[in-house]
Amino acid sequence: MANAHVPSSNELANTRTSLAVTRTIVALDRTLMAWMRTSTSLISFGFTIYKFFQYLRSDSSLTDAERMRLLSPRGVALVLIGLGVIALTLATIEYRKQRNVMLAAHRDYGPFHTSIAGAVATVISGLGLIGFVLVFLHQ
Repeated sequence: MANAHVPSSNELANTRTSLAVTRTIVALDRTLMAWMRTSTSLISFGFTIYKFFQYLRSDSSLTDAERMRLLSPRGVALVLIGLGVIALTLATIEYRKQRNVMLAAHRDYGPFHTSIAGAVATVISGLGLIGFVLVFLHQ
């Protein structure tokens, strides 16, 4: 025990700062994953509403006036899907900005883990956008 290394106050400060930066980056990941969960729910709920009402009524039974209503199931679906895609896209952009700021300001404390949260968010945004286009183009 007499030979045990006692860290200096500088070493302790560096260790604590490194852990704080890592906690902050992981918190950014958790925040993005919460946005992914919420956005995915909006996208899937919108698409489900669209498909459910499409199943209940055949397109041939709808008049042109019913198809063009603002609050038709298709309109609600487009709003929900669009809201989910926009929210996730903005959250992903903000995540990347904040992560780059953290990594640039504290690169001496790295290396930091690589996160797949940004990649998954990008894929979900792309799938949501495809769903939006499919619902929009299908009359």
